[in-house]
Amino acid sequence: MRKLLFTFLILSASLNFYAQQIPQYSQWSLHQFAGNPAHAGIKKCIDLHSLYRIQWVGFEGAPRSGFFTASIPLYSKRRKYLSGRHGTGFKFETDQIGQFNVNRFNVAYAAHFNFDKFNRLSLGLYGGFMQMGYDPAGISTTLPDPVVASEGSFVTPDASFGAWFNSEKYYVGLSLLNLIPSRWENVGYSSRNRFHASFNAGYQFAIKEDFSLLPSAQVKIPPRGPVAIDLNLMFDIKNTIGIGVGYRNTDALIAILNIKIKEQFSIAYSFDYTLSHIQLGAQNTHELSLRFTTCRPERRSTASCPLFE
Repeated sequence: MRKLLFTFLILSASLNFYAQQIPQYSQWSLHQFAGNPAHAGIKKCIDLHSLYRIQWVGFEGAPRSGFFTASIPLYSKRRKYLSGRHGTGFKFETDQIGQFNVNRFNVAYAAHFNFDKFNRLSLGLYGGFMQMGYDPAGISTTLPDPVVASEGSFVTPDASFGAWFNSEKYYVGLSLLNLIPSRWENVGYSSRNRFHASFNAGYQFAIKEDFSLLPSAQVKIPPRGPVAIDLNLMFDIKNTIGIGVGYRNTDALIAILNIKIKEQFSIAYSFDYTLSHIQLGAQNTHELSLRFTTCRPERRSTASCPLFE
């Protein structure tokens, strides 16, 4: 059984790290800064987000991922719309699958340019480092294999670029990840960080004063392997409760609940029901996130969405 499990983990890890080296999150639309440095300081307040994801519950060695981010505005005098406003922040992210563990720490800088009251272009950079390790503890093979039995760990530079444009009712974003193609020292023979791209967009439909619909989509393009497409539909009630459904191609159906508390705190939970063959071993994935912001927005409408402000 352990030999079978090890074989599966090695195949899964090789697919995950070679084809898709970036963790996936079902609540991506609620935590834009975690995937796009152009969101650094985009609001005129400090924004703190945290998330933890347990994928394929009950499956030994399944992925476990999470992050903590802080987005901080840098104040500057603006004499006209096109004068730049700036922001900074940082992100710590961890991702573990089987015997592999990856930790990233990045500092962000972004510049925001308003063309008028509602139309804004933001450009940002992440810069930091990635630490990867392989721990062979608990793994055994029929014949001795020095590659499998050798522990490995290394640290390498990490960088990403992001662009973001939003109006009052819609947004589009682009992220270019793993910009530094560093080799994985002491972990495998020819593996390395590989370039990834991600594109997302969303639109807000106001139904009534207190209700709105927010459809959104994300396309993730790994260096090799299938393109991942996430489709989400959030129903917002009085800018306080969000109920959503989602679909990830060939992978999962998703349910999301987001609750805001006194405008500054929010808690979100999402549940993934697995559609792929993995469901034979584990069907469920869970995400829990917490958010705090120092913003106290003046509501123009109870249906307004913070992503467009």
